[in-house]
Parts: sequence; structure tokens; C-alpha cells
Amino acid sequence: MIYRSERGKIRMMLAGDAMPARRLSPFDEPDYLALMELFRGADIGFANLETTVREPHEGAPIATQGTPMSTPPALLDELKWFGIGMMSCANNHATDWGLDGLAAMLRHLRAHAMPAAGAGLTLAEALRPAYVDTAAGRVALLAATTFFPAWARAAEQRRDAPGRPGVNALAFSNSYTVDEAAYAALDGIARRLGFTQHRKRLRKMFFSALEAPEDNSGEIHFLGERFVRGDAFAIATRANPRDAEANLRWIAEARRQADWIVFSLHSHEFGTAGRLEAETYVGMEEPAQFAADFARAAIDAGADVVVGHGPHLTMGVELHKGRPIFHSLGNFIFQNDNMQVVPAESYARFGLDERATPSDFLDARTGNETRGFPAEAEYWHGIAASCEFSGGRLAQVRLHPLDLGAGLSRAQRGRPVLARGAVADAILSRVRRLSARHGTEIVIEGETAVVRLGGG
Repeated sequence: MIYRSERGKIRMMLAGDAMPARRLSPFDEPDYLALMELFRGADIGFANLETTVREPHEGAPIATQGTPMSTPPALLDELKWFGIGMMSCANNHATDWGLDGLAAMLRHLRAHAMPAAGAGLTLAEALRPAYVDTAAGRVALLAATTFFPAWARAAEQRRDAPGRPGVNALAFSNSYTVDEAAYAALDGIARRLGFTQHRKRLRKMFFSALEAPEDNSGEIHFLGERFVRGDAFAIATRANPRDAEANLRWIAEARRQADWIVFSLHSHEFGTAGRLEAETYVGMEEPAQFAADFARAAIDAGADVVVGHGPHLTMGVELHKGRPIFHSLGNFIFQNDNMQVVPAESYARFGLDERATPSDFLDARTGNETRGFPAEAEYWHGIAASCEFSGGRLAQVRLHPLDLGAGLSRAQRGRPVLARGAVADAILSRVRRLSARHGTEIVIEGETAVVRLGGG
């Protein structure tokens, strides 16, 4: 044995969504510095870079109902200081400042030597792994997002046409099963309002059968969704086969090039549990079926870890073939209400004029912090997951709960520290409960928890 990497031993620190707007290095709380040391002490640290890294003159804002997120390039060095060694760019905020903003972010990532995956100037670049050399071996990062504006999808290059910058998309489709009465009602509405005939006209123009599908005796298409006749009501979701195949193919390629593979999946979609009863998204407690299915397929294709994020909430942990799937690690750095510039359309959504300031916009959209992210503590919780492998096998998964300052002012909240006391217990208890749905046992040990291995 001549190389350390031959031992098959590595420790990864994995975190969820990072939306940085402020420096990280000035602070000195013991529980903050202890978290930093966990990342610095690992062989590799990961987070999802859910923002557009840009200078003020780079890119133009898109119309969005979310946060028009922007991060100064200098903060990439702050993330490296903290111990983050690779990042995902496959998410809906990578294009908040248009494709020019995305291209600027890619330039800044290269200039600051931050390995990143999931976005590129073409689809080939967006699919391609980022490789990071560590003392424990070569790590490959691949990343995809299920939530994206249609125009933000990276496009393939041809011999006679350039590609398009964008994110690596994992699209999906829904199929709604309804009973006979509902099916007949939908069919009647579609016909009487002209939707069915409209699609017929489209097919006689230059729309494909996929874009303007034809109904048959057992299914109809209504307002862009597929409805199937059945005996009861149900929802099924399925990843786009072409997107899934491309991502799995590149995971297999990375398996031939790297010692370790991390697949990052950004998904805002939820499963059916809680769909009818949950008053807010906090009550939606399981991933969409297509996302869970693809996470397992990623492990089958060769990934060592699948790390999920997107809903800004912690979700369950699953073991599949001895490899961990984190369905969502929640928030890591949540400074989306410290932005200095808000586009005109965002102000207009709430009837605010040109005299309004960013805080006016934030107060309007949250009802003075009575709804949305400020109103629920769970959005200010996260998990930093330590994954240790030995001899090529998963040896330990330890969950470190993160407290991002729920209830504090905008000037204070959003930066992670290791959670303590009742906050730590609440975070770990939620993850334990949600992991049980996947057959995974979480054992709480004081203010951290471990995943009981041997399942999956």
C-alpha cells in the first residue's frame, strides 16, 4: 500500500443550502468555531451554493416570486476559510440574475479555485463532475436540480449550433389518478372550454406529441397535467427518463475516475404525506417519490452519498445498499434577507414604489415576519452530517444539529452554530421521526445523533 487513498478511508462534512450575503470570519462564538473545526478537520466539506455569485454590474434580474439572491465573489474565500471545499450550483437561484449572471458566477468560482458542479456554459459542462483531490483520495461531485425556470436548463451543443448556459436539470412529470366521476368532469371541462381542440390545432402546427399530447380512453391532459381514470385518487411522479439517464451515465463515469462520489440533488417537491392537511410546508415531511427513486438509482449507479437540499427544511435519512441518502439537510447559511438590491418587479408584487427599500420588501412579503421563513423556527434549523468510510464501507454517520437563530433580528440570524439544549433536541427528534419512514433508526446521543448502520 503506497497511497493513503488505498485504505478506503475518508471523512466528509456535508451541509445543505448556503445563501451567503455576509462575511463568516469575524465571529468567535465557541459553538460557531467548533462547527468550523468540524469542516476544517474533514477530508472534504460540501454545501449547496444557492445564490448567484456576481459583481453589481454582472447579469440582469429575472422576474421571480422567490428571493433574488446575490453573493459578492469575495465571500467564496470566506466559505473556503470555513472549510467548504466543493459546492453545488444546480439550483433555482443560480440564474436569479439571468444567464449572464450564471456565466459570471462560473468565472468567479474558477478565479477563487472553488470546485463546483451542476451548472455550465453547455449541458455537457453542467453534467460533468467536479473532481477534488484530497489526502483521502479523489472526490467527484455531481449535482442536479429538479426545480428551475424552463429557460434555465442548460442545452446541448451541436456541430452546427452552440449550447446554452444553465443548470443540470432533472425534470419530472406528475400523473394524477382520479375516480370515474372526476375523470368524466375533467374530460367534459376540457372539451367544453376548447382545451382538447386547442391541442389538436397545436399538433397540426409544429408542436410535437410530447408538447401537445393526445388523449386516449384511459387518460386525458388538462391544464398541462396528466389525469388517469381509476378507482381512487392518487398521485405518481416520475423523473424525466432522458435527464435521469444522462445523470446516471455521468455517475458511472465518475465511478471510473474517482475514489469517492457525492451526488447533490436540489429539490423543492414533496411527497403526498401532508398534502391535504399541512397548513404550511413545515408539515410536508417526505420527499417526492421521483426524487427518492432517483436518489436510490444514483447509489445503484455508483454514488457513495446522495445529499439533498432545497425545501429549506430538514428531512429524513435513508440507507440504500450501505450508502446514505440525506433527503434534505435543511439550511446551512440563510442570509437571504440581507440582500442589498431588490429588482423592481419584486417591489411591484407588493405594491411598493421606487422609494421602497429592501427591508420594506422583506416586511411586505412576510407580513412583518408573521408568515414565511421568519415565522417558523424549522426554517432556521439544519444538519451538518459527518460521513466516515473505512475500508470502502460506511463506518459512521453523525448528525450535528445547526441553530441559525430563529426569532433573532435580520442583523443576527442566518449564520450556523452547533445547536444546544432544546433546539438540538427538536432538530434531532424531527430527523429521527422522518428517518423512520425510510426504515432508518437515528440514535440521539446528547446533542448529536448517529445513524444506526446495517439497514438498507
